[in-house]
Amino acid sequence: MATTSAPAQAPLIAARGLTKRFGSFTAVDAVDFDVAPGESFGFLGPNGAGKTSTMRMIGCVSPITAGELRILGLDPATDGPRIRGRLGVVPQQDTLDTDLSVVDNLVIYGRYFGLTRAESRRRAAELLEFAQLADRAGDRVDPLSGGMKRRLTIARALINEPSILLLDEPTTGLDPQARHLLWDRLYRLKQRGVTLVLTTHYMDEAEQLCDRLVVMDKARIVAEGSPRSLIERYSSREVTELRFAVGVQETLADAQLEGIGDRIDRLPDRVLVYSDDGEAVGPAVHARGLRPETVLVRRSSLEDVFLRLTGRTLVD
Repeated sequence: MATTSAPAQAPLIAARGLTKRFGSFTAVDAVDFDVAPGESFGFLGPNGAGKTSTMRMIGCVSPITAGELRILGLDPATDGPRIRGRLGVVPQQDTLDTDLSVVDNLVIYGRYFGLTRAESRRRAAELLEFAQLADRAGDRVDPLSGGMKRRLTIARALINEPSILLLDEPTTGLDPQARHLLWDRLYRLKQRGVTLVLTTHYMDEAEQLCDRLVVMDKARIVAEGSPRSLIERYSSREVTELRFAVGVQETLADAQLEGIGDRIDRLPDRVLVYSDDGEAVGPAVHARGLRPETVLVRRSSLEDVFLRLTGRTLVD
């Protein structure tokens, strides 16, 4: 007897030909993507690539110009309030109320969603524990560190138990320790089955948090897949970074580097050699009479993918 597999779950977010224009400027140019339930999905790209404009359309605070967008099976043009009631939003800049205590930022926000005061306080207490801020519940917001404010903003976004959590550049401006703590909190949410949608220009953040992502550049999607599949598709296993003395890099001829590795990218401050054996590049370079000041071997990253696809780095 033949068996049939269970049907795939419908995407929580589906975009087809999604476009956003501001006058004659096109911020998002006919992009297609789906976000599955429980997935951590990312938009990776430099500032100005169209990531935030896409997130604002998903968040139902910016109308689409053309194409089709469905969120939770609903049309933002006609069901915006219903969709917003099931979203949690972490904006790029914190919008906490500095006149209120830490716990009241959550309780009052919960009241906007129709929660009773008792339920709002119960959820606030749970979320402050989750965000590791329970001991700061009665404190004012102003003295909190940047990392604490971001965790509080995420806790506030979860007060309505959203179906989708939108995070726009969640760790910009944080020090490494605060970033890693925030990553841990987001990973725990993912383990609970919360659907995460985030934008970032940090490739390590995308690799840490995203099951799948799209790479955006100049308003378009230039690649899509898991972080590992994108690296395997568009880059080599390892990259060797060669830095030469001032004046040497500018005078290097292409012929001097030809055949070293699978591919070579010349940046203003260094030469990148892509190969499966990065350690072999240094001796090969020296055998040609070249003397780099430093030789660094590392694994390929999403930034290498972006460089391959667009000819520039994520921070350009």
